[in-house]
Amino acid sequence: MPAVVQADSGEVLMLAWMDDVALAATIETRRATYWSRSRSEYWVKGETSGHIQEVEGVWLDCDGDTVLLRVKQTGAACHTGMRTCFDAFPVALQ
Repeated sequence: MPAVVQADSGEVLMLAWMDDVALAATIETRRATYWSRSRSEYWVKGETSGHIQEVEGVWLDCDGDTVLLRVKQTGAACHTGMRTCFDAFPVALQ
């Protein structure tokens, strides 16, 4: 399922993927754990980079097919080294 990751400030940081195993690990450890679709393995955010996500809250949407994580982010959330994966300049709507 998609996991929308939001900083404790309300800023949207990233989108990642979870399954029931990753969600259970996240709840148990309070460290964001995801499923890597490209590597076919679980990963804990910050395990190698030090840019950890300490989970402060977890919400499932009304269908139970999307999760929202509220985290305390240490360092960058994005693999590019930026705080957020979302562009600072939104797409212009006409």
